[in-house]
Amino acid sequence: MFDVGLGEMVVLVVLALVIFGDRLPQVAGQAGRTLRQLRQMANNAKADLQEGLGPEFKDFDLADLHPKTFVRKHLLEDDDENNPMRGAVFDDEPAYATAGGGLEYGERPPFDNEAT
Repeated sequence: MFDVGLGEMVVLVVLALVIFGDRLPQVAGQAGRTLRQLRQMANNAKADLQEGLGPEFKDFDLADLHPKTFVRKHLLEDDDENNPMRGAVFDDEPAYATAGGGLEYGERPPFDNEAT
């Protein structure tokens, strides 16, 4: 994540010892407590958000809103079997629209008075 090598890590540790000296354990403990509090606040905010959205969004995950995850989930995954709207667009088609075959030579196409 930060792309810090071994040599750079040693330099950072030496700098921390020089700058903080005897107070280094106290500073490290305070930094740990601060990170723990921030993590707890973020988890509480996420729980409040999920509670406020209601039971429809019980599986809601904030990571799903990341653009890469959103594209992968909604565009690249093939989940048409679970889609409740699948095939519902043309449910009210007239019978002649789904009939097999085509028109014979000289046969007139069907005419719908309500469509014109």
